[in-house]
Amino acid sequence: MFDPKKLLEQFLGGNAPGTGQKGLSPDLIKGLAGGAAAGGLAGILLGGKSTKKLAKTALKVGGTAALAGLAYKAYNDWQASKQPSAPEAPNMKDITPRPEGTPFLPRIERERDTQSLALLTAMIAAAKADGHIDAQEQQKIFGKLDEMDLDTESKAFIMDELRKPLNIDQVVAAATTPELAVEIYAASVLAIDPDDPAEQAYLAMLASRLKLEPGLRAAIERETAKVLA
Repeated sequence: MFDPKKLLEQFLGGNAPGTGQKGLSPDLIKGLAGGAAAGGLAGILLGGKSTKKLAKTALKVGGTAALAGLAYKAYNDWQASKQPSAPEAPNMKDITPRPEGTPFLPRIERERDTQSLALLTAMIAAAKADGHIDAQEQQKIFGKLDEMDLDTESKAFIMDELRKPLNIDQVVAAATTPELAVEIYAASVLAIDPDDPAEQAYLAMLASRLKLEPGLRAAIERETAKVLA
């Protein structure tokens, strides 16, 4: 069995300086741009889709911890918005507690593996949402994958997911907790072209199927927009 945590890091540009230290503060967002490990893998997944942003995102997200921090902050902001208003602490607008040890980034190995598989599946599904990755494009991607420093099991997983018909039921079924639902949606937003109507329709359907309240969905999209800016 391949290591899903390692593969997810390769998708998200892991080991960026400062990853996971301060949620999505301006300094962290700037630092995450150094997480270039996934540039090639994300670019290969997208093939020739120059209008999409996953390759750019891979350089900015900076790894699993940063994605968890993004989702964690969006969830916390949404929860806070439902509470009576309180004075904002100075210089804390873009700071969020570290997600390590929370449901957004569990410490238990088995839970992290399950989470990573769910997020990988969600991102590949979102990348296929516009129907661009046809059989011919798959063969091009497979050829490029063979040139990458990935283990056989990781390559097989990506190939299998690309070959499968788009299955939103599988993506939704993996959201076994509210926190994972938030993270799956955040990962999916990062993997789509915001200007593509088909992919916007996919996101709307996914948010509905994940039972995300409109305010929570908006909070997630605000945080992802900061990464993509």
